[in-house]
Amino acid sequence: MSDTSTSNGRTGPRPGHNQRLGAIGEELAASWYRRRGYRIVDRNWRTRNGELDLIVARPRELVICEVKTRTSRRYGHPLEAVNATKQARIRRLALAYVAATGARGRLRFDIACVEQGEVEVWQAAF
Repeated sequence: MSDTSTSNGRTGPRPGHNQRLGAIGEELAASWYRRRGYRIVDRNWRTRNGELDLIVARPRELVICEVKTRTSRRYGHPLEAVNATKQARIRRLALAYVAATGARGRLRFDIACVEQGEVEVWQAAF
C-alpha cells in the first residue's frame, strides 16, 4: 500500500488507510487465536482512556492482545511500538475491562505483529 500526496503537498497514508490496515491485522490475529482453540471474547473495547484491540480466552485464561500491523519496517519492528507507556495503559484498560464485564481468568498480555499477512504472536510479552 503506497502513500499518496495530500492537498497541502505532504505525503502520508491515505485517509482511512491505517484503520483498514489495523482491521485486517486484527482479523488475521483473531484467526491465529481461533486456530489454537481460543474464543474471541471482544474486539476494539473502548473507554475514554483508550482501546483494547483483541480479547481472547481459554478456560481459566484471559488474553489481552495488542495488535500491531505494518506494511514495512520503516518505523521499526511492530513490537517496538508497544513501549512501557503503552504497556501501562493496556494494563489499566485490562483492569477496567475486567471490572466492567466481570471477565475471569488469569490475565496474559500478548502482542501480535502482523507484517505482509504473516502473524507472529509474542505470548506473555509483558
